[in-house]
Amino acid sequence: MIFDKVKKFALTLDCPEQDSPPVFSGGDTVTGKVLLELVAETKLESLKLHAQGLARVHWTESRSAGSSTTYTQNYCDEAGYLEHRESLLQTDNGALTVLQAGKHEFPFSFQLPETLVTSFEGKHGSVRYWVKAKLHRPWATVKKAKKDFTVIEPIDINTPALLAPQAGTKEKNARAWYCSLGQVSVTAKIDRKGYTPGEVIPIFAEIDNATSRAVVPKASIIQTQTFIARGTMKQKSAVVVTMAGDAVAAGKRETWHGRALKVPPLGPSITQCRIIRVEYALKVCVDIPGTSKLLLELPLVVGTIPLHPFGSRTSSVGSQYSVNLDWLRMTIPEQPEPPPEYSAIVSDDDSEHSMSPPLHSDLDLHLEGPFYAYIQEFRNRPPPLYSEVDPNPMDSMRPRCMTC
Repeated sequence: MIFDKVKKFALTLDCPEQDSPPVFSGGDTVTGKVLLELVAETKLESLKLHAQGLARVHWTESRSAGSSTTYTQNYCDEAGYLEHRESLLQTDNGALTVLQAGKHEFPFSFQLPETLVTSFEGKHGSVRYWVKAKLHRPWATVKKAKKDFTVIEPIDINTPALLAPQAGTKEKNARAWYCSLGQVSVTAKIDRKGYTPGEVIPIFAEIDNATSRAVVPKASIIQTQTFIARGTMKQKSAVVVTMAGDAVAAGKRETWHGRALKVPPLGPSITQCRIIRVEYALKVCVDIPGTSKLLLELPLVVGTIPLHPFGSRTSSVGSQYSVNLDWLRMTIPEQPEPPPEYSAIVSDDDSEHSMSPPLHSDLDLHLEGPFYAYIQEFRNRPPPLYSEVDPNPMDSMRPRCMTC
């Protein structure tokens, strides 16, 4: 039995927060160290570091070559985004390095390229980043240590393109067999194209049902993964969240005044990769019994940097309120309070609490009606009306007799 002198060989990455996975963005500096623990004096040839980032796709399809002959067609491709190599321990003349027993650390540092692709794991492809260390010794197997890390490329939705409203209209002549049921139309609008997980999308829509049957409108967020290899595309779509509206009776019209759909935890959109794309869309569909659905699709981009709390000059009020709904949980007194003493000095804290918005328990699901309807106008009773005209002027009073 050969005695192994290497007790421990590991690789660690420095993280800003303890007990959290290493996450980086393009342009960041990755630092870490290789840990080596020996139980006896050991001769080493080299210690090499290799950092790599690759996007890979692969899938198979069955093909027919005749009436009784089939074969499997493979589709695969890859794209590289990170390639870094360095030697942490190696002599210039190729001589062996002798290390004494004990613990040894070999720090390393390298900078990521400015432009990367967000890490991704899909059914037919992935985008992965890792750092690998290899320890070479004479007459011994190569020791390997590997550490994966995550890359998230920032997508700022505070840009004109992602703050632009999205709208569309679709109509359909519903038919069942050879009978015409009438026409169904849907018009929908959202206040911007970009959202981040946790935000609420207010949907403004109008469903006009001119058929002889009741229809049911629904809204969903769809994720579409596209894999590309050898000029062929493979797509996989999934519904990540959905919301159903009330049934619209025959000959009636339904209007959504900002029906709320919350964006669940999702990975950001991937649009800059040559072989993998991850895209999102808001689909408003109308279920028509006995025939196919009416579908209206509006493009979405899931970003990583949320809307500024005060919004952009080009953003709407609906965008600003959808960033944070914590103010909905604030309470106000049931009875109005008397106005404060005007001689008192109002602090900044008091002025902030005096504008507490009202509680609305159903707002997480339905934001019906204009947004301004949920803004409280007054918390305190207004002061009495003020007039420059004295209601009891001195001239109208009868002169008082000084002798009385």
